[in-house]
Amino acid sequence: MGAAKKIRILLVERDMTLKELAKLLGKSSSTISDKLRRDNFTEKDLMKIAEALRYDYEAVFTDKDTGKQI
Repeated sequence: MGAAKKIRILLVERDMTLKELAKLLGKSSSTISDKLRRDNFTEKDLMKIAEALRYDYEAVFTDKDTGKQI
């Protein structure tokens, strides 16, 4: 599942509009909408979105053979 889909789910969970999220992030609605459409978020973007929506964000790489996480 891509980041854009996850963000949409988080918005529903928080009963928040894209416009409200954009305002919290200090960005325009069109900027956030474009990023959602392209599913083009940086790690920094995702961390800020998580903070704004009061979620923890963790990027984890997991070795499929050993289960080791990095």
